[in-house]
Formats: sequence, C-alpha cells, structure tokens
Amino acid sequence: MSDRNGGGAGSVFLAFLAGAAVGSVVALLLAPRSGEDTRKRILEVSEEAKAKAGRVPHAVQEAEKAAVHAFNEVMRKA
Repeated sequence: MSDRNGGGAGSVFLAFLAGAAVGSVVALLLAPRSGEDTRKRILEVSEEAKAKAGRVPHAVQEAEKAAVHAFNEVMRKA
C-alpha cells in the first residue's frame, strides 16, 4: 500500500525527524530562560543535531545492506 502513495519507512523516518526538530525548536523558544541562555542552548542542540545527522548516512547504508541480505536469503529459500 505504501508504494502506491509514495510512503514507506524512509518517509516515516524523515517525518519523525522533522517533527522532533520542530518540537525541539518550539520547546527552546517557549522555555522560561534569558536570551543569552536560550542562544547557548540552541547552539548546544544544533551541535548535537549536527553530530547525530552525520551518523545517519552510515546507518541508512547499513540498513540497506541488511534489507538486501534479508531479501536475498528469502529468495534463496523460496
């Protein structure tokens, strides 16, 4: 069903990441802190996000390899 409307695990994962990012920004902006504290916290969060985002391509490649391997195993047994 997801093939018909362009969905899939990748789309769900990206939607999750986008929602998490928006939620984080809103939480930071609405938190009762001074402007300087908020700017420091935004910098910290952005550095953490950059580090995590750097790991995503490797994780996607590993997931792709695992999926291909699983598919090949299923096809071999069929």
